[in-house]
Parts: sequence; C-alpha cells; structure tokens
Amino acid sequence: MGNESCADDMWEHMFSMQMALGKRLGVIPETFTDSERIAWVLNYARALQQEVAELVDSVPWKWWAKYQKFDLQNARVEVVDLLHFLMAIAQTLGMSAEDVYVTYLKKNAVNHARQDSGYEFKNAEDSRHI
Repeated sequence: MGNESCADDMWEHMFSMQMALGKRLGVIPETFTDSERIAWVLNYARALQQEVAELVDSVPWKWWAKYQKFDLQNARVEVVDLLHFLMAIAQTLGMSAEDVYVTYLKKNAVNHARQDSGYEFKNAEDSRHI
C-alpha cells in the first residue's frame, strides 16, 4: 500500500509541475473557451505525433540503412516528452492525475475483458461507462 501512495504522489507532483509549466507559457486550461480547448487539444496531439516520430528515430527502423544506432537515452527522453504532452492534454480536458488514474483502471478492465472474450469484434459500447 505504501508504494501506491508514493506512486500517487509522483503522478500528482508531475501533474502539478506540468500545470506550472503550462501557466509559465501562458496556457491556462481552466480559462479556456470550447474553441480554445479544441485548439489546444489539436496543438498537443500534433506535438505528440512529432514526439512519437522522434522516438521512432531513436531506434534503427530503416532496415536498409546500416549506419543507424539504437539511442536508448534519447528514446527514454522522448517517452518523457510524450508524457508531458499527454498530461497537458488531460489538463486541457479538465482531468486531474486522479481522473487519469481512475479512467485508466476502468479502461484497463475493458481491455482485459476484450482479451478474455477473444476480441473478435469491435464493440464501441463497451467503453461508454468509463
């Protein structure tokens, strides 16, 4: 139980740090209109796409190129960059660290249920309760 509390504290701390960084950059989600919220979700989603591309570039993905090297350290940094933007999206949508955690638990249960049933067909309704 002690480890969960420590992990909760870490997530809360990271969300707090992300909010402070956003505010330093003039991004204050609690003041957004719907159109601003949409614009920032799109901004962050595009940034996520770029960070995924940078993560891909950290691993030798060009099967035809011999010069590539696996950059483990950079790959790890790119994962953290992804977390920055994921937290920013969550905050833009009004989610706290706890909201993300609770939603994750519910969605994880749905994913396990899908695997238990063989996940032979898509059922958009199985996530509606989340």
